[in-house]
Amino acid sequence: MARNRGGDVVIAAEMVANVMTVEVAEGDTVEVGGTVVLLESMKMEIPVIVEVAGTVSAIKVSPGDVVQEGDVLVVLTP
Repeated sequence: MARNRGGDVVIAAEMVANVMTVEVAEGDTVEVGGTVVLLESMKMEIPVIVEVAGTVSAIKVSPGDVVQEGDVLVVLTP
C-alpha cells in the first residue's frame, strides 16, 4: 500500500506479518516493480513491491520485526 505524505510516498504493510529481509538501504533508487521488503505471513513469503519509482528516504523496519496492517515499512521520495 502506498500513500502520499507531504510529497513522500509511504509504503505500508497490508497485513500482519514478520519482516524477513529489507532489500534496500537509505539512499537507494528503486524502480516500479522493485521489491523493498520481504514479509512472511502464514508460512508464505510476500514481497512488498513499489508502485512508484523514487529514492529510499527512510526505512522503518528491521528483519525480525512484526508489523501490523498499516505500519510504515519504507518511505520514498519520488
